[in-house]
Amino acid sequence: MKIARIETFLAPPRWLFVRIETDDGLVGWGEPVVEGRARTVRAAVEELSEPLIGRDANRIEDTWQELTRAGFYRGGAVFASAVAGIDQALWDLAGKRLGVPVHELLGGPVRDRARVYAWIAGDRPGDIAAEAQVRREQGFDCVKMNGSAELTAIPSPREIHDVVARATAVREAMGEDDFALDFHGRFSPAMSRRTLPLLEPLNPLFVEEPVVPELAAEHLAQITAVSTVPIATGERAYSRWDFVPLVTAGIAVAQPDVSHCGGISEMRRIAAQAETHGVALAPHCPLGPIALASCLQVDFASPNFLIQEQSRGIHYNDDWDVLDYLLDGSIFDVVDGAIELLTGPGLGIDIDDRAVRAADRRGHDWHAPVWRHRDGSLAEW
Repeated sequence: MKIARIETFLAPPRWLFVRIETDDGLVGWGEPVVEGRARTVRAAVEELSEPLIGRDANRIEDTWQELTRAGFYRGGAVFASAVAGIDQALWDLAGKRLGVPVHELLGGPVRDRARVYAWIAGDRPGDIAAEAQVRREQGFDCVKMNGSAELTAIPSPREIHDVVARATAVREAMGEDDFALDFHGRFSPAMSRRTLPLLEPLNPLFVEEPVVPELAAEHLAQITAVSTVPIATGERAYSRWDFVPLVTAGIAVAQPDVSHCGGISEMRRIAAQAETHGVALAPHCPLGPIALASCLQVDFASPNFLIQEQSRGIHYNDDWDVLDYLLDGSIFDVVDGAIELLTGPGLGIDIDDRAVRAADRRGHDWHAPVWRHRDGSLAEW
């Protein structure tokens, strides 16, 4: 099964897809993207693809090793994401060739369904309690929202009050169900240490990314020690080596992103690495259907899986959503807060090739917003 053609597609609202076709006509799909840098990753995929034409598509690990190690300069969001999409597509091809889902190739499922959560609010939400109730009616028993908009380094009483009030409103709306907060790296180490103890009575499932990744190695252990609130992080860690200081700092939840961390191959290894430290797995995935299916394949085969992010209805998905590129969107139906075991071959989904090509002709140019404080200085988004 030789690789015959590799194509990339800009898929609104902000995604990038890769399609790998073999010489016998089999097709595998992947989702390589850095949100806001889709065109840059597209160029990287195209450059990495050139030497892969004519290669044996079954040699997934050998291809992964060459793509990540043979270029001398390694790692980083763009390269790791480019590799991730190619890797996902090769796993999709392997499962389709053998007629089994990818989780069977990872040792078989250890669960029959995977719990998922939904987003309820952006950075400046309206009635978050009402949004939480809508999600419960849609079948979700866990929601997540951003903890705040832009923040100063040392929080004012008003800023702290707003964070706690937002969380309190969602806790009251969710009752005994779960909610999580995403600090999105907007909190300084000092603000995280001050705020986390105030959230303890609300029992969030976890608080995500309390500081930016470049501060994690120095400050994360202090942050996890100051409160009993479980800390989650890892969406901006691109390899198992990047996760070493995170899982040893006392985090409760590892959040690798299958489209950023090198694909299914590396996320599977990160999951096992987290397990050795008693850390749960909750993959980051505010992306499209291929990334979600790839995550779920690992989730079904990972003993330490906790919960899966998915982006249906997320505030980024203007005009397009996760199901729009699928021939059968029921594969991602949420029942009692979970998605049932995917049983189809490969990634378990059928991509609508025509819809993807039509979307690529439209394209997109999504970029993360640039935020400023009131004094004009740059704020963390």
